[in-house]
Amino acid sequence: MDTRLRTYIVEDNATIRENLVGTLEELTCIETIGHAEAESEARQWLSDHPNDWELAIVDLFLKQGSGLGVLQACATRQPHQKVVVLSNYATTEIRKRCAELGVDAVFDKSNEIDALIDFCIAQTSARRPKSSAR
Repeated sequence: MDTRLRTYIVEDNATIRENLVGTLEELTCIETIGHAEAESEARQWLSDHPNDWELAIVDLFLKQGSGLGVLQACATRQPHQKVVVLSNYATTEIRKRCAELGVDAVFDKSNEIDALIDFCIAQTSARRPKSSAR
C-alpha cells in the first residue's frame, strides 16, 4: 500500500507553494497531485476529482475568490479526506469560521509550519495498516 498522502494545494503565491511542497515532500509522506491559485479553479478540480485526494491544504486569500469558498466545496468530502487551512490570517475568528466549515485544522504560515508537518505525519501514520500482534 502506498502510504503517501495524495495532497492538493490551494495557494496563489508560487514561491510559497513551491517551498511548501518541497518541505512537505521532504519531511513527510505527501505526494502533491495538483494545485490551484483561484477559488473557481480549486472548486472545479475538487468537483472533477472527488476521490483522488486525501489532503487539501487551502490558503484563504487567493488570486480570485476566497479559500472559504474552497472549504465549502469540501463539505461533502469522504471521512478519510482531510482539509486544513494554511494562512497568514489565522485569527481566532477565522479559526472559528473554519471549524464551522468542518476544517480539520488551521495553521498560521508564519509560525505553525512544524505543526502542519506533524499533522501530515500523523495522517500518514493513521493510514498504515495495523500489524497484528502474535
